[in-house]
Amino acid sequence: MSDKDFAKHTPMMQQYLRLKANHPETLLFYRMGDFYELFFEDAEKAARLLDITLTTRGQTAGMPIKMCGVPFHAAEGYLAKLVKLGESVVICEQIGDPATSKGPVEREVTRIVTPGTLTDAALLDEKRETLLLAISPHATAAAWPG
Repeated sequence: MSDKDFAKHTPMMQQYLRLKANHPETLLFYRMGDFYELFFEDAEKAARLLDITLTTRGQTAGMPIKMCGVPFHAAEGYLAKLVKLGESVVICEQIGDPATSKGPVEREVTRIVTPGTLTDAALLDEKRETLLLAISPHATAAAWPG
């Protein structure tokens, strides 16, 4: 999407769409106050996978904004379910101060959770083995000590 296309959207949706453009194949949890919100196609997919309510609120570029959300204090449970279903999630946090921000609060990606890189104990299934493999193309061959 070009800057010209972004200009049709509200400032908050411009910010969201720019962040989403960097992670097009990944669900984006966009922090808004006490919730992580998902918009448009992400909202439709997450609502279906998590069995949560899909709604619309307001408009941007003449289109209704489809959205759903999860409380930030319960996000780990939702993340665990999404990862178990094979989904990857980008976490986007508010890094600016809402009291001093002119326009949308500044946000940035602070975490990416994927099934293949999951190391967070809160998201791992404690009843299953979790295998980890590291490959270094520059390491020299050495005998395994065990």
